[in-house]
Amino acid sequence: MFEKSYVKDISYRTFDKRAIYYSKEYVERDRYEVMKNFIDRDNLALFSLKRMRKDNPLKVFLSKAITDKSYISSLDNGYTFPLYLYPDENTQTNLLESKDEDKPTRTPNLDHQIVADIAKAIDLTFTNEKEATAGTFAPIDILDYIYAVLHSPTYCETYKEFLKIDFPRVPYPSDADTFWQLVALGSDLRQIHLLESPKLAVQVKALSVGYPINGDNCVTRKMTKTSIGFEPNEADNSIGKVWLNDTQYFTNVPLVAWEFYIGGYQPAQKWLKDRRDRTLDHHDIKHYMNIIASLSLTNELMQQIDNINVTG
Repeated sequence: MFEKSYVKDISYRTFDKRAIYYSKEYVERDRYEVMKNFIDRDNLALFSLKRMRKDNPLKVFLSKAITDKSYISSLDNGYTFPLYLYPDENTQTNLLESKDEDKPTRTPNLDHQIVADIAKAIDLTFTNEKEATAGTFAPIDILDYIYAVLHSPTYCETYKEFLKIDFPRVPYPSDADTFWQLVALGSDLRQIHLLESPKLAVQVKALSVGYPINGDNCVTRKMTKTSIGFEPNEADNSIGKVWLNDTQYFTNVPLVAWEFYIGGYQPAQKWLKDRRDRTLDHHDIKHYMNIIASLSLTNELMQQIDNINVTG
C-alpha cells in the first residue's frame, strides 16, 4: 500500500533534487544509519568521492537531504558525511536532553580531538550550535572552512595526485583571521551551491542571462557536435547561447559555467541531458538560470579563495 509519509526529497544529481519512495521494501541499499539524519531533520552534509576516474580534483558538493551515491559522479561511489547526528527517536538520552520535543538533541559529527586542536590553533571556543557570542565558532564554521579550502585551485593543484586516490585532507587553519576569511567564502559557496543565496538573482541580472523566445519549452537537443547545446557568440566566444531545441535558447551563458565540472559531471549540461524530451515549466527555466549563476559565481569565488594561503 502506498504511504505518502515515505515520499522524501533526495539529492539525486548536482542541482537536481527529486523525490524518492524511501522504504526498505523498495530501496535495497537505503543506508538508513546515515540517511536517517536527514529524514525530517535540519541537517547538512559534505558529499565527497574517495577515488575518481575523471582527472578532476574538485570532487565535493553539499546536500541537505537523502543523497544518491552517484550525486556527483555516475562512475564512482560517493560518501555522505552529515554535519550533525540525531539520536533515535524516544531514546532515554533523547528524552532527558531535549528541551523541545520537536527538536531532539543533535551532536556534531566531528572528532573531538581535531576540534580541540583547531580551537587551540585559532584561539576560539567551540560550541555545538552557532552562537552570536564573540570568540566562538561552531560546526557550520568548520564545514564552511573545509568547503572553501577544497575549492582552492592552489590546494587542488598542490595535492592533485593525492586527490586522485583518496579523500581530500584539509590543513588546519593557521590563525583566526585566515580561518574567518575562508569561513566567509565557504559560506558564500555553500549558499550558492544550495541555491539559497540572494546573490544568484543578482548574478543572473549581471550576466544578462535570458530566455527570449516563446515556444513549447521541450528539450530536444542531444548536446552533441551535430545537435549542439552551446553555441558561442561570434563577437565574444566566452559567452554564448544554450539551445533547448531548434528555436529556443538561453542567452549570455558564460562558457566557464557551461564547461564547469563538479565531480564527474558538467552540471549545466547534465541537468539538460537528464531532461531530454521533457517540457520545462517556468520554475525549471528559472532553476536553470540559477545553475548558470551558481557555476559562474563558483568560478569567481575560487579565484578569491586562491588569494588566501590555504596550503601552509
